[in-house]
Amino acid sequence: MAMTDFAPVQATGERSARPPLRDWLAPPIPGSALLGWLGPLLVTAFAGFLRFYRLGEPKSVVFDETYYAKDALALLKFGWERSTVKGADQMLIKDKNADIWAEGSSFIAHPPFGKWMIAGGEWLFGATPFGWRFTAALCGTLSVLILCRVARRMTGSTLLGCAAGLLLAVDGLMFVTSRAALLDIFVMFWILAGFACLVADRDRSRRVLADKIEAGNAAPVGPFLVHGWRIAAGVCLGLACGTKWTGVFYIAAFGIMVVFWDIGARRAAGVARPAAGALSLDGVLAFGQLVVLAAVTYVATWSGWIFRPGGWGRGDAASNPLFRPFEALPDLWRYHTEILNFHNKLDSRHPYQSWPWDWPILRRPVAFFYVEPKDGSCGAGRCSREILGIGTPALWWGALLALVAIAGIWLLLRDWRAGAILLGFMAGWLTWFPSAFSDRTMFLFYATPMIPFMVLAVVLIFGYLMGPAQAPATTAHHWDGSAPMAVAGMRRVIGAAGAGAFVLVVLANFAYFYPILAAQVLPYDDWHNRIWFDSWI
Repeated sequence: MAMTDFAPVQATGERSARPPLRDWLAPPIPGSALLGWLGPLLVTAFAGFLRFYRLGEPKSVVFDETYYAKDALALLKFGWERSTVKGADQMLIKDKNADIWAEGSSFIAHPPFGKWMIAGGEWLFGATPFGWRFTAALCGTLSVLILCRVARRMTGSTLLGCAAGLLLAVDGLMFVTSRAALLDIFVMFWILAGFACLVADRDRSRRVLADKIEAGNAAPVGPFLVHGWRIAAGVCLGLACGTKWTGVFYIAAFGIMVVFWDIGARRAAGVARPAAGALSLDGVLAFGQLVVLAAVTYVATWSGWIFRPGGWGRGDAASNPLFRPFEALPDLWRYHTEILNFHNKLDSRHPYQSWPWDWPILRRPVAFFYVEPKDGSCGAGRCSREILGIGTPALWWGALLALVAIAGIWLLLRDWRAGAILLGFMAGWLTWFPSAFSDRTMFLFYATPMIPFMVLAVVLIFGYLMGPAQAPATTAHHWDGSAPMAVAGMRRVIGAAGAGAFVLVVLANFAYFYPILAAQVLPYDDWHNRIWFDSWI
């Protein structure tokens, strides 16, 4: 398990000899590097099978696919979102080459990048249910691989990394959003990718810091460091914002987080003025990498609207394409004010809306699709077929307890991992509360970016329950004073058994809910047995 910045303590309570500075600041991950990739890849293959199997079912437009599948197709054809004729959804289902376009552009409520990602699947496979869901399934699958590797890096355990990926693979809401052409799966993907880059940068920069200090660079503020991974993080977070504006909260949260990481690294390395060094040498560069670069990336996601005139609110365009970005900026600013006004006034009632405080307890899921087939295909007099956008209850309710526990761990031990997980969760949850108080319409699937951090909370608790893989060989006696037993070994066995039992419960819970997540036809009574609460209908 990757440790905090505190010195390890022997079983007797005496402080051990401090390891080399490089290992002290960024402990190497134990175990085989080959298994560190093979295990996550196997878990990812399982996740991919779940997501791509029957991806084209149902052969209809599901929930908000009615907006994004057609907008993505318009981006491919025109470079901006265009109005469609009445009945365009059914026209596409019957004929992927149908002419669905009406005159004029369409006003959109979200930036275009998520729809460009959907368009990639349509470009490869056509305007079919499989085509417009392909990229969502791909990103949902790759998210499992990223989380495996991030959790492995944060816990120092390939086993816990694979457990994290497996839990993410069998979360119901992740599964449903990975199989629908909606935007939230892409927001989650780019936020998780950005977080992964920052965690990787934390390890790398601490190793470089140790090497420079041991080489004699012992200035009062410490040496200058190049944080290359933060460039990738800035691009990822800019793409998250280019999908939905909620990504901006993660830029703010992660920007604050890396400042504290930099201060902590310099303090742990013995730098005389760690805060001054982190702010002057790391902070300015971090602002450019995570804020300025993200902003540039965000504007670049509008390139179709900028360079191919005709989009909503786009004025006359210069004949020379090189001049178009400059003349488009005022129009783009006005467009953004209209989008902001739209979101501020979005308070229409919806039967599946919910509030942020409802999300962690799964009070009100979203029915993405529901029909009652009349062909008797379920072998009963009444059949049901549904896609219910809901998290796996065992995972979500267990994650609630884990989040409370890691809040205590952070307060007591200042474990950086607990702080990062809490921050990632809160950035995707608490930031919705002001909108809720203004009665903005919102849904459970808005919580999708929170799910990886919920899973990380669970596996971090697994790690604490099991203890480090190479724990001190302490001994104790049975209550009756008989033969000694290895306390650390017993702790690891019990902790591993508890963690394994939890994973099995989550797997069983997902398997039970799978038919109503994947639009399988069920007898009505079997469907109703899976609707545990009236608020789920």
